[in-house]
Amino acid sequence: MNKQKSRIKQARILRIFRKIHRTMGAFLFVFFFIVSVSGILLGAKKNTAGYILPETQSGQTSNFEEWKSIAVLENIAQQTLKDSVSSSLSSDIDRMDIRKEKGIVKFLFENHIHEIQLDGATGEVLSIGQRRSDVIENIHDGSIVDDYLGTGGYFKLIYSVSMGIALLVFTITGFWLWYGPKKLRKTGR
Repeated sequence: MNKQKSRIKQARILRIFRKIHRTMGAFLFVFFFIVSVSGILLGAKKNTAGYILPETQSGQTSNFEEWKSIAVLENIAQQTLKDSVSSSLSSDIDRMDIRKEKGIVKFLFENHIHEIQLDGATGEVLSIGQRRSDVIENIHDGSIVDDYLGTGGYFKLIYSVSMGIALLVFTITGFWLWYGPKKLRKTGR
C-alpha cells in the first residue's frame, strides 16, 4: 500500500511539473524565441565578416608614447563621422575602446550604431562601420524597451531576472519530466 501511495504522489508531481512546463512554455514562447535568436547572433558576431560587428583593425604601434593624444584622436573621429557618414548624426562620444595591443582606438557614438577605428599613432582612419551587435544586444537583454519607454533600466532588470527564473524552472521541470517517468516505472516493479 505504501508503494501505491508513493506512485500516486510521484504521478501527481509529474502532472504538476508537466502543467507548469507547458503553461510557462506557451506564455514565454515569444520571449524565449527572441532571447535564443539574438543569443545565437551575438555568439556569432565576430564570425560574420564585419556585418554584425566591424572587424578590429591593427595600427602601427602599441607604444603609448608614440600615440596622438586622446583629444586629437577624438577630434579626428568626430570629423570623420561628419565628413564620411553624416553631418546630421550626433558626434557625442559614448565610449572609446582602446586596444593597446592592436594599436587602435574605437570610437562609439551616442544615439546611433556607427563606429570609427583610428590608428593610435597616426590618427589614420582604419575602419568606419556599424555595430549592429549593439542593437542585437539591446534586444537580447531587453534594454531596447527601456530606451523606448524611458524606464531607466527597470524593464531590463525585470526582464532579465524573469528570463533567468523561467530558464531555471524549465530546467528543473524538464529534468523531472525526463526523470520522473523512469522513477515511476522503477517504483512500479
